Amino acid sequence: MTDLFQEPEDATPLEPNEREGLLQTWITHRRDLNEAERENIVEGAAWARGRRRVSLERLLSEDFMRTLHKRMLGDVWEWAGVFRTTERNIGVQPYRIGMELAGLLSDVHYWIGHQTFPADEIAIRFHHRLVAIHPFPNGNGRHARLVADLLIERLGGEHFSWGGGTLADVGELRTRYMAALRAADNHDIAPLLLFART
Repeated sequence: MTDLFQEPEDATPLEPNEREGLLQTWITHRRDLNEAERENIVEGAAWARGRRRVSLERLLSEDFMRTLHKRMLGDVWEWAGVFRTTERNIGVQPYRIGMELAGLLSDVHYWIGHQTFPADEIAIRFHHRLVAIHPFPNGNGRHARLVADLLIERLGGEHFSWGGGTLADVGELRTRYMAALRAADNHDIAPLLLFART
């Protein structure tokens, strides 16, 4: 039996008080947790895609970021949609989350309005910085990928393939994704752009 909360080595571990936020008592194994989160994320994505008339202004707001996370994980975790209050192995200090997110959302508005980058690059840069901020206790990568998909769709493009598989499991695909994120951390966005479209 594996630890219910055992994450891949490169994932964000949950704090003990965050683990207590598990809402479903039937979840006793990691595979149960993965399945419950997967189902909730599918529902959250369907909810978001049903919001086609949501303005770009609304999509690129803190409220929408929080609401989307809640829709993606709120059936599983009590803290879904709530910014983290503890330090992590990645991300800004908790007290800086709101400020950093506001800056990012402002930057994305500027990039779009001034066509600073091609649409794909705007969405991927948004994804990368959102992951780097790491606003929530968990689910940040999944949230940032969905937000990037919603943004590129809003900008007239097709959603990303993100390597064509699931990134939740340890394996070659996740290794490639993490390497692309690290390259972006070092100001080389090309591998992440390539990964997102393969």
